[in-house]
Amino acid sequence: MSKHNKKNRITPKVIHYNEMCYFRGVFMDKLKCYIIIGIFFTIIAGVIGHFVYEWTGENFIAGLFFPVNESTWEHMKLVFFPMLLYSFFVKYKLKDESECISKLFMLGILAGTFVLPVLFYTYSGVLGYNIAWLNILTFIVSVIIGFVVVYVKAKSCMSDRWLLLLNGIVFSLVIAFMVF
Repeated sequence: MSKHNKKNRITPKVIHYNEMCYFRGVFMDKLKCYIIIGIFFTIIAGVIGHFVYEWTGENFIAGLFFPVNESTWEHMKLVFFPMLLYSFFVKYKLKDESECISKLFMLGILAGTFVLPVLFYTYSGVLGYNIAWLNILTFIVSVIIGFVVVYVKAKSCMSDRWLLLLNGIVFSLVIAFMVF
């Protein structure tokens, strides 16, 4: 392949150009790029996380972060912890570009985490039973909603007075997931 063809070839990796990124042949703003990557990261980490407690021989530490049974409460961890972990990464990457990123991710994490039981109990209440593929779809939709909240709210940065409250709620959930 000639030097010219290598240069013009579309590559699937993410390349940053100032305020834009190039992802799968499309230019988009950095936050949108991180949101798309975050959705995939959280879904993959959540799917893998579903089995970690079992794979570790029911390790106590694994049980703090991953579901230990099939309850909805435990499955909320599959949205919460991967999205929380990803938020630290994005905050580090965008620290000089967005003052609001922490608040936005805390809000998105809460939205995604609490949408999961709402969707699950709504559909299973209507049907009278639950279906595995709808449970998976509920998880995916919850993750997407969490990240969409981050992206949409990024257009209007919230005031700092909400940061303490949001961080307090997220910290309380970390403790609650570990205790209950």
